[in-house]
Parts: sequence; structure tokens; C-alpha cells
Amino acid sequence: MKLSEPIAPAPSTDLDSLDLTDPRLYASGDPHAIWTTLRERAPVHLQSSPDGRRFWSVTKHHDVREVLRDHTRFTSSRGTLLSVLGSRDPAGGRMMAASDPPEHTMLHEPIAKLLSRKALEPFVPKVRQVAHGLLERLADGPRDLAELAAGFPMAFTGTLMGIPQQDWARLTVLTTAAIAPEDPEFRLGNGLNTLATAHHELFSYFSRRTRHTSREDGLIGALLGLEVGGRRLRHDELVYNCYSLLLGANVTTPHAVTQTVLAFIENPAEYRKVVDDPRLVPGAVEEGLRWSSPANHFLRHATRDTTLRGRQVPEGDALVTWLGSANRDEEVFSEPFRFDVTRSPNPHVAFGFGPHHCVGAALARMALNALFAEIAASVERFDLAGPVEHLASNFAAGIKHMPVVVTLRTT
Repeated sequence: MKLSEPIAPAPSTDLDSLDLTDPRLYASGDPHAIWTTLRERAPVHLQSSPDGRRFWSVTKHHDVREVLRDHTRFTSSRGTLLSVLGSRDPAGGRMMAASDPPEHTMLHEPIAKLLSRKALEPFVPKVRQVAHGLLERLADGPRDLAELAAGFPMAFTGTLMGIPQQDWARLTVLTTAAIAPEDPEFRLGNGLNTLATAHHELFSYFSRRTRHTSREDGLIGALLGLEVGGRRLRHDELVYNCYSLLLGANVTTPHAVTQTVLAFIENPAEYRKVVDDPRLVPGAVEEGLRWSSPANHFLRHATRDTTLRGRQVPEGDALVTWLGSANRDEEVFSEPFRFDVTRSPNPHVAFGFGPHHCVGAALARMALNALFAEIAASVERFDLAGPVEHLASNFAAGIKHMPVVVTLRTT
């Protein structure tokens, strides 16, 4: 989807005619133009999808953070993605991402310790090795960066979870199909069938893995030994949480890679700053996360009648927080449509906010910093070698094809 300066709809545009649920908008349209209009005219706006499902679009940074922070008013237990809007999420209350404190906290805290920066330090050489390998493949003529980046998180998340390498490629395809079931490249029949097939294969896979994994074997083994509320996780809880951990890594990190490289191509002066001063890599990673906002949205439901920015939100109503919009809020970010590797402060919400702040954020940051440090040290410039194709998904702000040619540094 378009990430640079948006072309806003005309002031007379009927806001109710804007369909933010349509995956095609994110493949070939300009959702940022719609989000900019909503921030200006109706930052908390009640709208309906073409099939009649209603939800509140929340587009301002402050309001997005308020909804994501306050689990007492806005629950995750009825599902967190638009794909479950209008139905009850079967994973509600069983999966960390689809539960509220205190149940969520009891799952989140031990997993967060396993994925903390300190716990991951011994794994840094492995991530650097993976990053170096990706660059070696890029250097070998025109290559599709999106296809290479798709396998990047699996190389370390899969290892952490104890998943055999021979399963990585298929799991990567399945996780993408699960969040982009309407994309022609992943669709099997119709979108509902694609989603059902992807979920069935993923849940079946983790059902088998959890039955044949020891407690000493990676993150899955750690989940097997985890006690929540004085009991072990049930089998269905193990399966849902394995699925959630893999999905969270596989469908976001690759798109942060490709969108950041595309931003470097479109803003060569910013890339030159990073090449000339590698100390800017961490800031460039954060700006890439803000710029790309790989997760477009998170869903919540009101637990009671409440008010948000002066709008009355009845109990039970769905609210969709648009992270990509929050990360371009003019009241928070100076020149939000300018890619700036020196931006500071940079209070983006690419990893969410509040209790559900991404449990794998430290791992993602470590991997992205390792990769872009390698890139800055090795690559003089990137050039596009073909058209950029975006993913048809209202959840992942993704690129599925981006052919590039790299010019390596000679000094």
C-alpha cells in the first residue's frame, strides 16, 4: 500500500462509503488517505462493512493508545482482528493475544522473560549469521527481497520454538494465508476456505508438535512446563499460543524489512546517513517500524457503555484501532509523511501498546538491528528491479514481491 504523502479524498466524500475492511485497498489503494481524512474529520467514526458488520474506526494516536491500554473498558477476549468481527473468537480466553488480565498477565510475564533482551543475548550470533546469509543471497543478481525476507523470522523464531527446519517454508506460507486469505497468490477457492484451511493445518501441526516435544525443547517446551493459575496449560491453550507466537513473528517482521528497504530506495539521503554513521541503525529501525506499521489494526470490544473522544460507544460495540494511522498522527509526529532516520522521540505503536504490547518486540528489534547493521556495512545502494506488489490483507501492511538489485560497498 502507498506509504508516502497521501492524496486525501475530497471534502465532500461520504465517510460511510470508505471501506477499510476491503483487502484490495491495501494491495493497490491508499488507506493513508482515508486515515488522514478520518483523523481530520471523524477520529472516532462508526462505520459498516459492506456485509453490515459495524465497528468504530479509531485513528488518532492518543485514542489508539487509550483503547489498547484500558482492558477494563475494551476487551481482547472476543477477538483482536477484523477477521473475527461479528462472531466470537474460539481462541478467546485461551490464547494470550485474545485474553485480558489477569489471565493474560499470567501467560505474558513468563513468555516475556523467555523473549527478553537479556535472555536473547546468546542468540545474537545466530541472528547475525541469518542476516549475513540473506545478504549473500541478495548479492547474487536481481532477487525478490520480499520472498527472502519472508523466511527471515522463521530462521530464528523457528529455532527458538524448536521447529524443524524442513517445516519452515510451509509454515511461512500458511501464516501468510491466515492473514491474507483474499490475496490471489494464497487463496484456495474463496477467502473463508483459505482461512479455514490455513488454520486447520497450523492447529494440526502444533497439536502434533506439542504432543511430541519435551519440556527442554525450545519455546514450545517452555509452554509445556508453564503453570497458569496453579495448573498446566490445556492442550488447546498450548496449540493456540504456539500459533499466536509464530503468526506474530512471521507476518510482521518480513514487512518491516521490505518496507524499510523501500523507504531507503525512495529516500536515498536517509540511507546514506545510516551508511556513513552506523550508530543511526537503531533509530532507522524504529523509523522503519513507524513507517511500515506492519500490523495495520487491532480489534477490541467495549465492556460497558463508555465515551471516547466525545463519542458514546455502547457496551458490546467493536472498535478497530488503526496502528498505521496512529503512527502518522500530525499531532504526535512532526512531518509524519517524511521518512527520517534521526526522528526523536519516536513514540510509535507498531508493536501495539499497553498489556498487549508485542511479547516478541525485543526479538524483532534484535533481528532488525542485526540485519540493518549488516546492510549498512555491506550495501552501497538498493535499486528496484521490477514492480512492487503489495499483499491483499487488511491486517498486514505487507509486500509480497519486491525485486531488487544491490550494489555492494567496495571499502
